[in-house]
Amino acid sequence: MRPHSLVAVLALSAAGKLAASSIDIPNELQHCLSVVDHHQRLACFDGLAARHSPPRFAGRHGATTEAFTIATAQRLRYQSDGAIFVMYLRDASGEVAQNLVLHGGGEDSYLIGKPGTYSLQVNGSETWRIWLEAP
Repeated sequence: MRPHSLVAVLALSAAGKLAASSIDIPNELQHCLSVVDHHQRLACFDGLAARHSPPRFAGRHGATTEAFTIATAQRLRYQSDGAIFVMYLRDASGEVAQNLVLHGGGEDSYLIGKPGTYSLQVNGSETWRIWLEAP
């Protein structure tokens, strides 16, 4: 992730544009700053930025996303606030490539290993968020 991405995420968070987080950003920043090894320090900041980045898709109850294309493998990370969350990863022809279920809320992820064009059909009992991230 580019350094300015972390700054943008932190600015949005401070302005109240992102959902409340259970992580204390100033403490997380201080922790990352204290890491001596520069590779581990960068990984710490990258992880912080990824955890606080806005989702690619978000909604409540059911929705179908617009099509998106990936050129390399991508991690599909998803969170749900409800007891029911079922998501279908559909390929360009509309066929179900993967059925994903999250029981009782929480977070999980799935690696989309094959480049191509996809869409998501989401059915949930509450709000949900979905990110596309490098694996």
